[in-house]
Amino acid sequence: MAFHCTVTCLAAVTLLGGCATQQTPQREKTSETGQATMRDAYQGRFSVRYADQNQHIQSAYGNFDWLEQGDEVTLSLRSPLGSTLAIVGSTPTQATLELPNQAPRTANNVEDLMRGALGFPLPVSGMRYWLKNTPAPETHATLTRDAQGRITRIVQDGWRIDYLAFADRSADASASTRAASASNDVSTSGPATASAGRVRLMNLTRIDAPKDAPLDVRLVLNP
Repeated sequence: MAFHCTVTCLAAVTLLGGCATQQTPQREKTSETGQATMRDAYQGRFSVRYADQNQHIQSAYGNFDWLEQGDEVTLSLRSPLGSTLAIVGSTPTQATLELPNQAPRTANNVEDLMRGALGFPLPVSGMRYWLKNTPAPETHATLTRDAQGRITRIVQDGWRIDYLAFADRSADASASTRAASASNDVSTSGPATASAGRVRLMNLTRIDAPKDAPLDVRLVLNP
């Protein structure tokens, strides 16, 4: 049970930033304020590689459904066979985690919820930007771009985010491409213009993790 909880939490906290790159957002009128709000719905696949409490390398994978309505996010994780693994909710004031046959867990935010479940926080706030192929504006970041000006790597907040494929290009952002674009590396502590291409495949590596406790997450976003 602890194994499945850890895997689910890792996947949930990584995905729960919002995949706001793959579809055109729909604008809807709220009945209370009459103002337009953003509603995004996406699907994709995830895989996680990490070290368990006994320092054994484990891996897990599955599918996700993601829905954002304004500042509220609901994430459903499913096994490859379609069974529900978890339902995660996030609002500006509360985060919830529902696991099968367990009482719901709540916290003030997703970071606190995952800290309680995993023992350490993960950069949920940064994911909202990284999934848009741009760095988070609040902290320092180092960027690498390809010949087309698209960001192929972000190093920020102890994570390395590699963009391996875009929806409008079948070729991978290979190591040779990164080497060729090394002269385009820049450092920034503010907002950066998002790349033109939509992200199709990305990999996140926790670079400050111990060598015997890696944490790698791969996301495949549906076009």
